[in-house]
Amino acid sequence: MGISRRDFVGGLASLPVAGVGIRIANASSVEVLRAATGTARLVPGDYPATPIWGFNGKTPGPVIRVRQGERLVRRFVNKLPQPSTIHWHGIRIANAMDGVPELTQPLVPPDSTFEYDFRVPDAGTYWYHPHNRTWEQLARGLYGALVVEEKKPPVVDRDEVLLIDDWRLGNDARLEESFGAMMDWSHGGRLGNWITVNGHGDFRQTVQRHERLRLRLVNVANARIFPLSLTGLEGWIVALDGQPVTQPLPAGRMILAPAQRIDIVVDVVAPSGAEAALHFINGDDTLPIARFKVDGTVRKKKLPAPKPLPANPVPALGDLGKARKTVLRMEGGAMGGMRGAMMGGRMMGMRGLVGQGRVWAFNGLAEMPEKPLLSAALGETVWIEMINDTAWPHAMHLHGFHFRKIGKDKSQGPLRDTLLVDSEETVEIAFVADNPGKWLLHCHMVEHTAGGMATWIQVNA
Repeated sequence: MGISRRDFVGGLASLPVAGVGIRIANASSVEVLRAATGTARLVPGDYPATPIWGFNGKTPGPVIRVRQGERLVRRFVNKLPQPSTIHWHGIRIANAMDGVPELTQPLVPPDSTFEYDFRVPDAGTYWYHPHNRTWEQLARGLYGALVVEEKKPPVVDRDEVLLIDDWRLGNDARLEESFGAMMDWSHGGRLGNWITVNGHGDFRQTVQRHERLRLRLVNVANARIFPLSLTGLEGWIVALDGQPVTQPLPAGRMILAPAQRIDIVVDVVAPSGAEAALHFINGDDTLPIARFKVDGTVRKKKLPAPKPLPANPVPALGDLGKARKTVLRMEGGAMGGMRGAMMGGRMMGMRGLVGQGRVWAFNGLAEMPEKPLLSAALGETVWIEMINDTAWPHAMHLHGFHFRKIGKDKSQGPLRDTLLVDSEETVEIAFVADNPGKWLLHCHMVEHTAGGMATWIQVNA
């Protein structure tokens, strides 16, 4: 769904900048995350506030900051008209805390509570969101950021989280209530027509020349892929999906798929009086979605290039020749050629599947299977070949683990928890099954998950 520059910038005015988050003084104390209705001024000017669902009634919810290795306790209070849960995206935690209804925990009904209690083993940028009717609850604004700080964080002047979202709004700035539209489900997912950063349609900050920023970019959209670029900012990618890269990479054109995160360390190189920006590349157009007005100079010259962040305790892959292997074939969707799939124990044609809201399949099955995709022993190395036989890209997310993409030469890519698999592309991933339990594997274009793209793996204790 295209966004013209006029639609994007028309009627915008400067907005106050959201704070970077809260510090937990005592990580073992119980604080509340309350899912509730609220309003947000997504579109400034004369437009009215938009009714949303948010944690603590706001979108985004509070940025939670803890130190690596600390205990995080939150009491989830559901004040929504629907059941919900919280999934702590990317955190390698105990299975019972993963927030997947009927796989790791029961649904939390309206006016009920659930207490999440876990330790955070890995430093990095993560986020939290619902895992029931995600295609609606996420689109209504129910999400927030979770930052796990390194024991010795890198030296920067400012550490900012930028949650990037797109909203489907009408002329009255209200959400379009087309959450179950089969056109979205069978194509690329629900795409919006209004982009926000931290809930603002015109995100602005004031910076100084040669100031060093750590920007934690998080794609919280239902389905939109964000190609991004920088002007007036120069720097390095230092982490992907929370996990440090071996060596910082130049932060040029970046692709941020749904649920992915990119940590960049950048220096402000635009002169005082100019503007630096983070841009969304929208076809032939480039739209500034986060603007940084340069006012003054903080130091005479740029700081030296940053060193790599300390590695997290993610186990190294074992002998790939002895790995437990399986295949996951993605099928269905518009123009996909799938004629039918198994559902409810019988073969169904596409017309019957569409009637059930199922237009996608994994390995010929258009629903969550009763048996896992694979069952692995604790500590075993697992290798999954993922084949995209559809006409659409899919952001494949594995709960509970970080994996590496395996090249044809057996090279190992950076650690990720969400990987964009293009149409007609085949990728192979591998990870160590060191976390026991039932773990979801699904497409994070969340309409695709609801439409049949979900399975799970079993790791035996």
